[in-house]
Amino acid sequence: MWMDLINELTKDYKFQLPVTESQLLELESLLQVELPKSLKGLLLESNGVIGEYGCDIIWTLERIKKDNFEFRNNKDFKELYMPFDHLLFFADAGNGNQFAFPILNGKIVRNDIYVWNHEDDSRTWISSSLSSFIKGWINGTISV
Repeated sequence: MWMDLINELTKDYKFQLPVTESQLLELESLLQVELPKSLKGLLLESNGVIGEYGCDIIWTLERIKKDNFEFRNNKDFKELYMPFDHLLFFADAGNGNQFAFPILNGKIVRNDIYVWNHEDDSRTWISSSLSSFIKGWINGTISV
């Protein structure tokens, strides 16, 4: 489904081998977060999606794990920014800003997508779902 959606919009993106259910469970356990069904589904089709110029439109499972763990546990970030435990990052804009699902007590609150601005620590709603985020990012109606 996800690969078909993206291929309908553009042929400029590359897919990778999918992750396994056990890898997703490991990630959920490490981050203490239940991944959204849409993100799970996408990762089960392709472990991230590589965009133009090598920029990922959706991160790999390893990148999701690394960045979310680092943002939640970095001592400097705790002094500089509001807490990150209510966001699940899954992509970035290539300029330092990152895209995330909202979470509360380890559960996805809504399927909405927010952008975190690294310069002013704002968190702004940009899309109502992963599919509308992907469509908007590819066709340029979403930009940051």
